[in-house]
Amino acid sequence: MKNKIFVIHEHHATHLHWDLRLEFNNVLKSWALPKKPPLRQGIKRLAIEVEDHPLSYADFEGEIKEGYGKGKVLIWDKGFYELESKKKDKIVFVLNGRKLNGRYVLLKMKDKNWLFFKTKH
Repeated sequence: MKNKIFVIHEHHATHLHWDLRLEFNNVLKSWALPKKPPLRQGIKRLAIEVEDHPLSYADFEGEIKEGYGKGKVLIWDKGFYELESKKKDKIVFVLNGRKLNGRYVLLKMKDKNWLFFKTKH
């Protein structure tokens, strides 16, 4: 299976947050994380599902001048991931980035709320 792109944007909007983006079906599925992504096991982060973004957005850095999401956007981490499994309420994948490496899980809780955490291989 071909490795797919992932990117995490550090977004200095009204409230600082991080946007986790995973390539699926030629788009970037996206989740907003109110706190910095977990670098090690034992840390769980809220991840709020947001709208998909085009694949070209993986390389975006700059200033969003107006409207929703106004503010500075930086690439916090970027690399490739390998999908282990994907179900309606659970996505398991291995990240290979500059900062995040290892096996991660997105676990759906309620509505658009997910948990994002690092787990054992």
